[in-house]
This record gives sequence, structure tokens and C-alpha cells, in this order.
Amino acid sequence: MRFPARSRARPSSLDGIIYSTGPWSVVVAVDARTGKVKWRWDPQIPHPTFKTDARGLRTRLGPSLCCGPVNRGVAYHDGKVFVGTLDSRLVALDAKNGRTIWSAQVASKADDYSITSAPRVIKGRVITGSSGSEFGVRGFVAAYDAQTGKQVWRFWTVPGDPSLGFENAAMERAAKTWNGAWWKYGGGGTPWDGMAYDAELDLLYIGTGNGSPWSRDLRSPGGGDNLYLCSIVAIRPDSGEYVWHYQTTPADNWDYASTQPIVLADVKMDGRVRKVLMQAPKNGFFYVIDRTNGAFISAQPFTKVTWASGVDQVTGRPIETPDANYGTTGQRLSPGSDGAHSWHAMAWHPGAGLAYIPGQDTTGTYAWDPDFQHQMGRMNTGRPRNRPAPVDAATHPGGTPALAPAPAPATPAPPVRRPPQIVGAGGGQQQGAFLVAWDPIAQKEKWRLTFDRPGITGGTLATAGNLLFHGSNDGSFTAYTADTGRKMWSVMLAPGFANPITYTIDGVQYVTVATGRSGTQAPGRLYTFAVDGKGPMPSLDPVAPPEDPSGINTAEAIRAEFDRVGLPDEPARALVQQLCGGCHQPTVVTRFRQPEDGWRETVANMVGRGMPGTPDQRETIIRYLSRHRGPEAR
Repeated sequence: MRFPARSRARPSSLDGIIYSTGPWSVVVAVDARTGKVKWRWDPQIPHPTFKTDARGLRTRLGPSLCCGPVNRGVAYHDGKVFVGTLDSRLVALDAKNGRTIWSAQVASKADDYSITSAPRVIKGRVITGSSGSEFGVRGFVAAYDAQTGKQVWRFWTVPGDPSLGFENAAMERAAKTWNGAWWKYGGGGTPWDGMAYDAELDLLYIGTGNGSPWSRDLRSPGGGDNLYLCSIVAIRPDSGEYVWHYQTTPADNWDYASTQPIVLADVKMDGRVRKVLMQAPKNGFFYVIDRTNGAFISAQPFTKVTWASGVDQVTGRPIETPDANYGTTGQRLSPGSDGAHSWHAMAWHPGAGLAYIPGQDTTGTYAWDPDFQHQMGRMNTGRPRNRPAPVDAATHPGGTPALAPAPAPATPAPPVRRPPQIVGAGGGQQQGAFLVAWDPIAQKEKWRLTFDRPGITGGTLATAGNLLFHGSNDGSFTAYTADTGRKMWSVMLAPGFANPITYTIDGVQYVTVATGRSGTQAPGRLYTFAVDGKGPMPSLDPVAPPEDPSGINTAEAIRAEFDRVGLPDEPARALVQQLCGGCHQPTVVTRFRQPEDGWRETVANMVGRGMPGTPDQRETIIRYLSRHRGPEAR
């Protein structure tokens, strides 16, 4: 069925109905047998617009969003479907017809919070995380009564202003790991995705986000681990009481959130069965933690890592390299801020004893701005491009980022550190996107598949029948043997996969996945396949043109925008306008300066997200931007 583009939702299936979400927190209920929409609910969130003044300065109006108007799914309980919205509401819908039963405002609309994660329901409590670290908020997770919508508890992931007192002992302890006036920046730590629950231990595990701003020198001058950033935190679902934590990236300096999927498993290690928690966060290491008490067991890199030489296998702390504390002059490090693994589902196959990580090799240039100023409604990463330009406070109260150049790297990138290469189905080569089967006990890869296109792939799904489903960034959806990685079946759909699910109806096993995450103009779809199906793919309905094209970026409008930002009108600029300007505002393309290898990395990342064009065209763009938006360009 046709579905809104840019879906990051894992669908939910119950009693023959599939519930899923699209952009802008829209919820749909679909008949799992026929694909027909039963109902659709739209929270009517205002879409962002841009206001341009006489000087050509643009101000964004609407919700503050880090990574697009995404939503990662719903939860179901007792005849209700629960969803979090981009304007920070938690809403209960009648599963039969989509009508609103109750709605709770989880956070103030004025404070730059949003909700992009799927809620969880545990013991009659609806648990929701928060999003918006880059906008300078204080992260939290909150629980609401599933019947009434009343808040039951709230657990903050970072401490607030000490002068106002601390909410609990956990916040008081955490505050001792911070310095300076961190609370003025919010601190970050938003738990925007990964959660898991162990009913036997009655523990809810929460993955927390990165610091805000990114640089610890800005956020917490004087040092400190900055708890509970980039951590796994165990709390009681009835009360929100802190139990234990493990921090994957102390004193986060690189946007290495630990909000990635959390897998719980019972595995035999050293002659005994241990209850473990596994995670592959953005920092590039695969972690195995004792989930009963948070004790570190092991960690090894699953991709290239240059910010740390390893993790101390006794203390569980990363061993930072000299270049990791990059300062104001700039340093290229791996992984970059996109991370080695993000929200894409990491599957676990108990029979094969393997975890499956859809990852990517990334490198990024890091530097912090000594003139950084926090701006409400802006991305407060603390990187050089956050310098505010002179503005009229009456018309631009939030300020407008200047097109400040980012510093060139002070030294070449440090040597790449790779995991041990093991001959397997993928040949062990690492470049761009990959799918790796990881043995958590031995802490090494069993097999690895690499993909021609760099960038993000889809989530994984493992089944008891020794199948592993995965969507690649070339648009193919493939089933592999879970133990060896041998391709069993594949179909070409569309670039941009969310996380697949499997379920049975009338004795038939199905797999459903949402596609169309790449590009705002690409139509999204919800595909369902029978595991033993042999029917042909249905024909796809053509995309109808909009009735009113006035709001679309025409070639003339795009050209005028690029004239305004001062890019020279050379033949190569036409390619920038065509291949970049269709999705990005010119200020996004030109807001920072970087050397040729930096532009090459940027373009490669965009290719992984659906950027069109031939390799020669993209090379022309790279050289053009390197000349006119390089470190030495004027």
C-alpha cells in the first residue's frame, strides 16, 4: 500500500491489523490480509516554514527537529494504540476507529522537545522517551497511566540546576560528574529510541543520548563523565527509581548516543548461563553487559574506530586516543557523528548465537567554537557554524547561524583501526555500509556483507527458520541464511528501509516492512510478503503531480536562492542546483567550509540517503564545492 515517505517505524501487528506511523506522527491501521486502510489519524502538527526578511536572512518557523519529521512506531494495550508526537504529546487512540481517547502534553512546545520514539507499555504504564538534545534540552523518560493519561513518574537522564535541588539521589550523584553551568545548555541525554524490559528482573533498560552541546569543553569545562549521557540506565517501571547504569562513552565528545536498539539474551559464558544486555551504539564498539547489575563483560569494535584504541576489559572504560579531544582546531575521527550504527534494528538469533548489526563506516571532522552561544530553536552542537549572525532581535529572536567556515583538520586522519578480519560470506571487507553477524561471546564477526553504496541501510529481522531479513540502501530487500549469510531471496523495492516485523495470520507467516525513507518526494510504501509466497509483485500506482505546484522548488526559485548565498554561477553550479537544491536549502549546502575529502565524505553520505546523479556528476560537485567552499576559499 502507498504510505507517507520517510517512514522509520517498525509496524505492529495484532489480530489481523497492522498499526504503523509515518512522518508528522500520522498513524494508520491497515487490514493485514488486504492492505486496505481501516483508519488514519493525523495530529495536525504545523509543518515548518521559512520566513525571509529584506536582507535575505531566513528564519525557520515550526517545530525544532534534528532529523526530520520522523516517528518510530506505536504501542498497543487493552484496545488502545499509543503514539508520541513531534509536538511532545502522548496520545491514546481507540484501536477500532482511531479516535482520540486521551492526550497528554509530555513537554512544553516552547522548549524545543519532540517525541520520535515508539512508546512502550509495561504493567499498565505507557513509557515514552524524549528527543531534542541538539536543541539544548534536558533528557527524560516518563510514564503515564494507560487508562487515564495521568503522569505516574519522570526520570531525568541528566541533572538540572543544583540551586533548585535534585529530584532524587541519582541526580545528586550525577551532578558530581559535571562542571560549569551545564544546566544552561540543557545537557542533552534524550532517550529517543532504545528501551527493553526484563519481566523476571522487573527492570526497564533505557539507552540515553548524546551531550548538548557536543563538545565536553563547552558543556562541562573542567571534566567529568557527565552522567547519565550515552549510558544504559536500569530503572523500576512502577516508580522510575534508578537501579544501575553503565556508560558506554564517558564525557561524550562526539555525538555518540547510546539510544540504539537493546537486545536481552541468556547466553552460556564461561560454563554458566548469564543474563546479558547487548548493544552496538554509535561509538563503534559492541557491548555485552550483565543486565542483572550493569557489570561490564566485554566490548570490541565492529567497524573502524579511531577515537579510542579499545575498551579496557577490566574497567569497561574506553581508552581514548590523543586526537579524541579535538579542541578548536579540528580533527577527523571515526566514527563520525552519523555513527557506526543508529536506530536500525539489531536482530538476535539464539540458535545461531549471532547478533546482526546494520552498520556503516563513517568519518567526521570535529571542532568546537570558542565563540559558541546557545540559541533557542537552533541546533546547538557547538561546532563552528553555530556562531550567530547579527540580527534584528524583534524579527529574529532566535538568531540566524552565520555561514562560518569550519576549520580544516590540524593533522591527517589517524590510522584506521579495524576489527579482526574473519573470512566469511562477506569476505571481511569494510567500506561504506555493511551488515555484520557478530558473535557476542567471542566478540568477533562470523560473517560480513558490504554494499556498493555508502550510507545507512535498514534494520534486521531474524526468524526461527534460520532466515535473516534486511533492506539494503540500494533498494533491495533480501533474506539470508542467518548462520552463514547466504542469499536465499531478494526483491527490489525502494531505497530507505525501516525495521521489518514478522507475524502469522491463519497459519501463514508474513513479513512486513516500510520503505521510502530516502527523499521527501519519494512515495513511501508498506510491503507485506508471505514467507512461502510465490505470487508476482503487484503493479505500483503512478505518483500523481500536485494540483498546486506553487510551493515546490522550481528551477528558477532554486537558482535565485543559490544566487543569494554567493556561489559562483559556473556550469558546475547547475549540478549543485539540480542534485542538491531539490532537497536542501542553499544555506544547508554552503553553511560550512571543508577540504575536498570532507566534501567527498558529505556527498558519499548523501548518496547513501538517496542522492541522484552519476559518479561523474557527483565528482564535479565535489570539486566545485571544494574550490568555492574549501578552507582557503574566499
